[in-house]
Amino acid sequence: MLTDKLRKIYDSVGAEALFVECDFLRRYLTDFYSTDGYVLITEKECTFFADFRYIEGAEKKLAGGPVKVVCGGYREALEAAKPYRVLGVPYPYVSATALKLYEKEGHETVDAMPAFRAARLIKSDEELARIRKACEIAEDAFNDLLPELKDGMEEREVAALLEYKMRRLGAEGTSFETIVAFGENGSIPHYATGDRVLRFGDPVLIDFGCKYEGYCSDITRTFLFGDDKKHAEFKELHAKVLMAHELVKERVEAGMTGRQADAVARGYLRSKGLAETFSHSLGHGVGLEIHEYPVLSPRGDDVLCDGMVFSDEPGIYFAGKLGIRIEDTVCMKGGRVVSFMNKTSRNCLIL
Repeated sequence: MLTDKLRKIYDSVGAEALFVECDFLRRYLTDFYSTDGYVLITEKECTFFADFRYIEGAEKKLAGGPVKVVCGGYREALEAAKPYRVLGVPYPYVSATALKLYEKEGHETVDAMPAFRAARLIKSDEELARIRKACEIAEDAFNDLLPELKDGMEEREVAALLEYKMRRLGAEGTSFETIVAFGENGSIPHYATGDRVLRFGDPVLIDFGCKYEGYCSDITRTFLFGDDKKHAEFKELHAKVLMAHELVKERVEAGMTGRQADAVARGYLRSKGLAETFSHSLGHGVGLEIHEYPVLSPRGDDVLCDGMVFSDEPGIYFAGKLGIRIEDTVCMKGGRVVSFMNKTSRNCLIL
């Protein structure tokens, strides 16, 4: 028997069966992680096909639940799908080769992704709890890291130490490649952590996150490694980015679009003459993937409502000089923006 979640997705697609091989969608449907496998959903049941690498773990994890576990691979899954002429598949995550194979097997396909997107926009209480835990781990690791920062440490050394701390605290991995940017490297929004060494007086930007039971956290903090009395401008700019960040929490409410939410932060920075330095969107959805829906940008049409999780991350960047970004993972609750990040300071720390 299908759960309410699976039934809703199945009914929304309008196909005779759903056939899914994309890893994060498999996890969403079964609550089991594997690098390979296939999920077949029919009107009556959900079946997960796992090969010898995962069958024991899947049977143990999913025993007694709504997902039937079968030992098998691609051929076994396709054979089970044979009676169903119309298959719902997530088009963005299906290769042209796979679509041709489905056609050769006598199937027509329809896009199941809109149904998945709609379902994943609103997080369940269990999903919210996992995201909250991922945020807690990230913040605890960051607070543990700060006292250990020393002159001469390389960016990649700091990134490795932070990731180690998150793992020790219960993370199953990172949400994305950790960004540690010292000094002028912070001016590159998606900087590739390198070998720049930390020096007294450096601005430090760290953008990181971890996964807990599949769900991501995303956080950025920008601060000073010691005060050399040469960063009055940095402190003033930091305060303006922080205000843009906090205004989102104060003014964004359910019923607004992602575009309107973005305009709250962007409009404030524009009023301070910083519009051109805010070069990316305000935020993105966070869940099983680090970038999901809703989109909070000048083109964001998603209407915000309770249960949505996204980032609040205004930033300003001056090429070759500095960058400042302040980011929390937040959710809509009671029609307002509520942050998961309550353990780390967003102020301009001076270590």
